[in-house]
Amino acid sequence: MIRSLAFTILLGSAIACPTKAQEKPGAPPELNEAFRDPDVDQFVERFESESREVATLQDEVLKILELKPGMRVADVGAGTGLYTIPMAQAVGAEGAVFAVDIAPNFLNYIARRAQQQQLINVCTVLGTQDSTQLPPETLDLVFICDTYHHFEDPAAVLGSIHRSMKPGARLVVIDFDRREGVSSPFIMEHVRADSQTFIQEIAATGFRPIDMEEIDLPPFEENFMAIFVREGRQTGSTSETSR
Repeated sequence: MIRSLAFTILLGSAIACPTKAQEKPGAPPELNEAFRDPDVDQFVERFESESREVATLQDEVLKILELKPGMRVADVGAGTGLYTIPMAQAVGAEGAVFAVDIAPNFLNYIARRAQQQQLINVCTVLGTQDSTQLPPETLDLVFICDTYHHFEDPAAVLGSIHRSMKPGARLVVIDFDRREGVSSPFIMEHVRADSQTFIQEIAATGFRPIDMEEIDLPPFEENFMAIFVREGRQTGSTSETSR
């Protein structure tokens, strides 16, 4: 049985500054400094306020995820659990939600929220900058919300996500849409690349992007959404933690 634990991953690394030979993309470590020991109360106010469109459009986003009872899903970069909790309610006691973050404070907070709501299907997972530490060949869906640009080693994290998913499982990514002359100064300074660059990076690691024109997308102004299908055969056992 899956117990209520919390994994925290602070996935996030997006590169920013490739200065010399840009051998691999990724966020500079300083971008993630605030998540080493986050003040959870401050981040609850920041992450779950009406000023954040992934919070105000949560219902529309959840509808696109098409969660069903019994599904096993991962919320990578779960933060304060904004999506973890409704995901757990949607997949029910026969399903499971793995909340992954790099910040133990966030994971402990999510575990308490799950316990208060008597959700026994939330597992918390402490991730790293090169692995989600998710069990292999388990997941039907992986969700990454405003976290991809924090990945310091995107290829390594995506590889661990790929190994954790069943063939044909979906990867849903929401992130800031960096557009010259359009995006806010925060996004221009905070996010290393535009949406097409992120989509190409993800597609290069074994994920096939689907045609988003067929999706009734939320009315995002600052973010984009992309959905991928996990391609390839199962990878077999790995050394990563399974539970």
